[in-house]
Amino acid sequence: MTEEKLNDQALYTSPNALESHWIPFTPNREFKASPRLVSRAEGMHYITPDGRKILDATSGLWCVNAGHCRRPIVDAIKEAAETLDYAPSFQFGHPNAFKLASEISLLAPGDLDYVFFGNSGSEAVDSALKIALAYQRSIGEGTRTRIIGRERGYHGVGFGGISAGGMAANRKQFGLLLPGVDHLPTTYSRENQSFTKGEPEWGAHLADALEQLIGLHDASTIAAVIIEPMAGSTGVLPPPIGYLERLREITRNHGILLIFDEVICGFGRLGASFAAERYDVIPDLITFAKGITSGTVPLSGVIARKPIYDAMMNGPEYLPELFHGYTYSAHPLGVAAGLATLALYRDEGLFERARELEPLFADALHSLKDHPRVQDIRSLGLAGAIDIEPRSGELGKRGFEVMKAGYHNYDIMVRVTGDTIAISPPLIVSELQIEEIVNKIGNILEELV
Repeated sequence: MTEEKLNDQALYTSPNALESHWIPFTPNREFKASPRLVSRAEGMHYITPDGRKILDATSGLWCVNAGHCRRPIVDAIKEAAETLDYAPSFQFGHPNAFKLASEISLLAPGDLDYVFFGNSGSEAVDSALKIALAYQRSIGEGTRTRIIGRERGYHGVGFGGISAGGMAANRKQFGLLLPGVDHLPTTYSRENQSFTKGEPEWGAHLADALEQLIGLHDASTIAAVIIEPMAGSTGVLPPPIGYLERLREITRNHGILLIFDEVICGFGRLGASFAAERYDVIPDLITFAKGITSGTVPLSGVIARKPIYDAMMNGPEYLPELFHGYTYSAHPLGVAAGLATLALYRDEGLFERARELEPLFADALHSLKDHPRVQDIRSLGLAGAIDIEPRSGELGKRGFEVMKAGYHNYDIMVRVTGDTIAISPPLIVSELQIEEIVNKIGNILEELV
């Protein structure tokens, strides 16, 4: 190692250099004692300050769908920074924002034709919930204020998202959250669905729990139901066959909006533009983020059906129809990255490639099913999860050790949620790299205590 690289490494790993950063969703004391740093990226790999190549088996945080530092996206961001650094998002606009909205609307199925931009998945969810409430009021249904989420759902970290979400660890520190929120049961049952490739056959009937909540609260009080078509952050829970269709039927029958949170599912992860396309189920609103720019620049949004947009276009024409938005909505750099990313997906056929790789990816993951530490494996599109046996009295510690061992000893980045290993590689992953990912996870499992 050169002296220059040694100096760089000392700079990155100096305790004083690390101390001031309060790292999200991370045990800060442990991290700063043994940091897991990356300083560059290319294609399928991160590169550490000391030059090790780390195979990215998680697309960063489910977002780098086109692979790292792709030249067309990088060039588009550079050009945007040199041309239009910022444009106000209230009362003014810039041409590329309208172009990207049009391209997204063409990708979305049905009459999901209108795009409202934000910056993160959390903002997209809160925007969707506000649009749902505002819509119900605009059509004279102002009593519809209740939101229905789902157990084990993840909808970001805004107060709306964690209220509708159903992951206890994300909720318990923050008090009562928003009022008027209830939850459907999770669709997952290890007893009935274990080691399923794709959509499980058992579980469609769980959508009928919405009828019970309607019986409890009355439909006239419920504005919207929000779910992830595939629950991602909780550990890749594919929808049971027929579940989404049944949920759509119930919500339609009772005047309740259906929101698909596709922050993870969208832009090729399930081998289609959106899960709504894959399952031919048209929700009223779709949230997106992550893959829209392949993680390069923060950008998110809500896609709304035409009747929702049209219903909001009322009142004096000199006043905003929706009093909501963000300083950085449709930021020029994010929009430029989004346009370049969509072009790359299209030119390289990455959505179709993900669908073609799905059976091979599933077979590779499920080859680990006989390992004594493995309790369940699930897969859908290019997303998969491996549940490993928790250590007695130390829930989540064994999964945490898998993640650490991957970075420090096996040059692979995996994501863990408790004792679940989540795998979601960039859509450019090769068959050999899928094999490498599975082999490395298998080797890590072998050394677990």
